[in-house]
Amino acid sequence: MTANFATIRYEKAGAVAGLSLNRPQQLNAYSVAMRDDFAEVLSAIADDPDVRALLIYGQGRAFCAGADLTEFGTAPSQVIARRVRWQRDVWGQLLSLPKPIVAAVHGYCIGSGLEIALLCDVRIAAESTVFAMPETRLGMIPAAGGSQTLPRSAGPSAALDLMLTGRRFGAAEARRCGLVSRIVPDDCLHDTGWRIAGELAALPAAAAAAMRSALARGADLPLDEALSYERHLAATLMDGVITPSVAETR
Repeated sequence: MTANFATIRYEKAGAVAGLSLNRPQQLNAYSVAMRDDFAEVLSAIADDPDVRALLIYGQGRAFCAGADLTEFGTAPSQVIARRVRWQRDVWGQLLSLPKPIVAAVHGYCIGSGLEIALLCDVRIAAESTVFAMPETRLGMIPAAGGSQTLPRSAGPSAALDLMLTGRRFGAAEARRCGLVSRIVPDDCLHDTGWRIAGELAALPAAAAAAMRSALARGADLPLDEALSYERHLAATLMDGVITPSVAETR
């Protein structure tokens, strides 16, 4: 099954949903229209019991080259333009989705693109991928979670280096920093993404949701409380009770 929105392409293959950013002429720059399409597709995925895993990738030469700066020119200020773009909580939808999410990134993965990827569970990069977090150079800070998600993966020192300098870096450095877990040849990215998403879709759904919840909540708790929460989730699974979504545990 395939459905096309203005800026998103949605595919469903068995238990895997494929959401691809589809503004190739704009290097999949994140726009207000993409925000709305993204939110609509994520709502459909959350409500579909047949979907057990999600793969996010990009059409054309990029995963996502960041926010669509051309929209800034039609707003009274950059601040207002950014506020409009984030009025629908796509990032909250990604966090609360109780299904594993794979990001397969290539080309340019910059700004909002990297922030989307950092909200996913398994991140795969093509060898030639270029990354950057340039917001500080533009007089802003990341507004889609990057200031929080990037240091959780890379550590505060490396995160500050990348966010303060805004420099571009490659897939090898992204893996060393923990921003991606796997690097594959460019021509293998698509097939690898679908294969891994299929493997995650085959997991017991409640266990996969509990694992995501354990990491999302546990990272912000003192160790003794995190261990207690782990025991709670393990007991819940043993009792056959459906685990809460990630959002319900935050």
